Amino acid sequence: MLLELIKEAPEAVVSLILNMQEALVALRAEVGKLQERIAELEAQNRPPSAPFRRSAEERKTDPKKPGRREGHSGSCRKVPEVVDEVIEVNLECCPQCRGALIGVMPVVQYIEELPPVRPQVTRLTTYEGHCLKCDEVVRSVHPRQTSTAGGCAGVQLGARAVAVAAELKHRLGLTLRKTCDVLQLLGGLKVSAGGLVQAFARAARKVAPEEAALVSQLQNSPVVHADETSWWKNNASCSLWVFGSPGPKGVTLYRVVDHRDRTTFHSVIAPDYPGILISDCLSVYDTATDRQHKCYAHHLRALKEAVKNQSPQVAAVDRWLEEVRGFFEHAMDFKKRIAALDPAHIALERQGLEVRANELFANPRGDPAQESFRNRIAKQRDHLLVFLDHPMAGATNNFAERQLRGAVIARKLSCGNKTDHGASTWQTLASLAATCHQQLKNFSDFLAPRLFLPTEG
Repeated sequence: MLLELIKEAPEAVVSLILNMQEALVALRAEVGKLQERIAELEAQNRPPSAPFRRSAEERKTDPKKPGRREGHSGSCRKVPEVVDEVIEVNLECCPQCRGALIGVMPVVQYIEELPPVRPQVTRLTTYEGHCLKCDEVVRSVHPRQTSTAGGCAGVQLGARAVAVAAELKHRLGLTLRKTCDVLQLLGGLKVSAGGLVQAFARAARKVAPEEAALVSQLQNSPVVHADETSWWKNNASCSLWVFGSPGPKGVTLYRVVDHRDRTTFHSVIAPDYPGILISDCLSVYDTATDRQHKCYAHHLRALKEAVKNQSPQVAAVDRWLEEVRGFFEHAMDFKKRIAALDPAHIALERQGLEVRANELFANPRGDPAQESFRNRIAKQRDHLLVFLDHPMAGATNNFAERQLRGAVIARKLSCGNKTDHGASTWQTLASLAATCHQQLKNFSDFLAPRLFLPTEG
């Protein structure tokens, strides 16, 4: 029948075939559009990227290769200084055919292993009695005691166990329950999360004088970094403030505060602080101390936004923002070279930077984005080059931001603190843990001897 139709009306058949081909092409195009739309919707359902993730166009076209640079010195595990056991496995003949061997040479290995651990339990008996002379109940005390509790509270954690738990929680960032799991897994100690909370509270009270001493050390430091982030306490929004002085002799201090205001700031850093305060452009810091430096990383971030927001017509002919970027880069490069320069050269180049800053930021800009950025710098003009005046002062506030990272992770895991008492305990132990780590000290070795009860003599 199809052959007859072709013979009778060949033109109609050809037209039908052409129409079908056109319809097929249109359907294929529609399928392609639908596939693109499906891919777009699937991309929208992916987990969001981190807020600090750079876009593809912002990434370098030639990114750095992973790993260390070519030609670096090799590294491996060091040979242990102490060997606890020596094992020698002789090879007298071939283990396969029992044949004779020649050129037998020793192959030395060192195996570092975790020994099986169980708690060291001490049964301690002390005595108490009534003094006829003092008319008081007195009790004997042993140097290894951390508490005088007895009865149902007579089974206690030793000072070393509490110190290790505090390091796991407040320096390494484990949650309370994971700290309990690690103590049981590696130390054979069974303890509840509530028991650790109470042990940490007692430890914080005993080391409160050491934490208070950090404030005076900060006040005597030539440079102090300050930064803040959101925090939770009593299921209400508050803030976490960090203050730190860089270097292996510096300290780090955390404060959970209800308000980020000038009074709270001056409770840690006095108005007459003689050193350099490095911070972001939060208004609380303005005029809080005499000598300040504002973080260049924040300035450069604002500069990047100004580049995006400025008028395309202005950007095509006005290179002012690029000149500003060059000014910041020149100042940071000068800071790197300043230790190798003579005083006369330093004074000359320092004066040149001041003159250049006056030229760049003195006059208003016509473009709104440029003028907004200029106003930002003009407001902080007195603090623009202060970091050049002290060797320990850096161009950015990265030190304080790094000291906040662990606290931010702890906040995400625990949602802050449930009580004022818990916030006080956390800030005390976290401050001392961060300071010990900064000073290359072992926090648990620092904490353990301070948890013993005082004894006479």
